[in-house]
Amino acid sequence: MNAKAAHSSLGYAYYNGQGVPQDYAQAELWFRKAADQGSPGAQYYLGWEYAVGQGVSQNYVQAAVGFHKAAEQGVASAQARLGDFYHFGRGVQQDDSQAVIWLRKAAEQGNAPAQYNLGNAYYNGQGVPQDYAQAAAWYRKSAEQGFADAEADLGNLYLGGSGVPQDHAQAAFWLRKTAEQGNASAQYNLGIAYYNGQGVPQDYAEAYFWLDIAASGKLEDSLMKHLRQDRDDAASNLTKTVLLQAQERARKWFEGRPVQTNPQ
Repeated sequence: MNAKAAHSSLGYAYYNGQGVPQDYAQAELWFRKAADQGSPGAQYYLGWEYAVGQGVSQNYVQAAVGFHKAAEQGVASAQARLGDFYHFGRGVQQDDSQAVIWLRKAAEQGNAPAQYNLGNAYYNGQGVPQDYAQAAAWYRKSAEQGFADAEADLGNLYLGGSGVPQDHAQAAFWLRKTAEQGNASAQYNLGIAYYNGQGVPQDYAEAYFWLDIAASGKLEDSLMKHLRQDRDDAASNLTKTVLLQAQERARKWFEGRPVQTNPQ
């Protein structure tokens, strides 16, 4: 093992507490040695430590330097982070065109968060011309890897027929995937799908179940007001026995889970 690899390995060991006590400051020391020798993995981890303030004071400029060095060597996670930094103007001048360049590099390597954020760029027309079809294509690539936000947004595109043909069955399919991961907005939309029988058989008990779960999540006040009314309407179509069964099912769903919130 050469010195660069040895220094990187020691940095990882301290970072993860493997064989040594976890120590981010020591990790930073060894990552820096390896990074100065050109190790792309160490450059990425050094950037990450500066990004979150582990072992060093948080410093977005230094984080961007580390990510940029690793990104230029083809590290997809670094390219994805650098794209985010350009989008938000963290440690670099805000530049959506540069954000897209780096997000695309990571996305083409299969990085799911980058694929999702590239989809967002196309959806919003940030750094590229607005193109819902391209947004849907990148959301799909990310969603097929299980990235919850992409599943939700792809489902919403199918609901509205933006960039894809309107297809309530496809909408329900993708919304269910992210709803099961705890996305409150998807849980709400899936509940409404069951209430109206759009893309799924009409089922008031199933509608109540998903709306009841969504009510424990983080949604805008205006949407929460509608959700509660929709949940009450679903309940009014159920017998007392079936309603109690739906409520018990929701209670069991939460067992062992943290309070669900809508991912941001």
